[in-house]
Amino acid sequence: MYEVSIQTAFSAAHRLRNYQGDCEALHGHNWKVQVTVQARKLNDIGLAIDFKILKKITGEALSRMDHTCLNDISPFDAVNPTSENIARVIFEELKPRVTELDVALAKISVWESDNAWASYCEGD
Repeated sequence: MYEVSIQTAFSAAHRLRNYQGDCEALHGHNWKVQVTVQARKLNDIGLAIDFKILKKITGEALSRMDHTCLNDISPFDAVNPTSENIARVIFEELKPRVTELDVALAKISVWESDNAWASYCEGD
């Protein structure tokens, strides 16, 4: 099994509803996102997936979040915009797109700071 990962970023504000602490107030992050896909085989030239293609489809998924208040966009207008939920939403948006490219989406990790992150992957 091969794994291929890319890392990118977006900037957005959010506030955590019902947090009862500082993070309940509106604040922003420069979010870092890592996308990892898996492939059982390589193509004719030895690639699982072209990094450029993976970066492009990830950028398209993140563009609706970039420079927004996450609480104002779906599904975060109803679901708390935690790092965990952001990772799951990105996963759900990217999964069908990468499946079309003969790779499987393995994991999405979202950092809200250099030392704090959450990851989402589908379990059994």
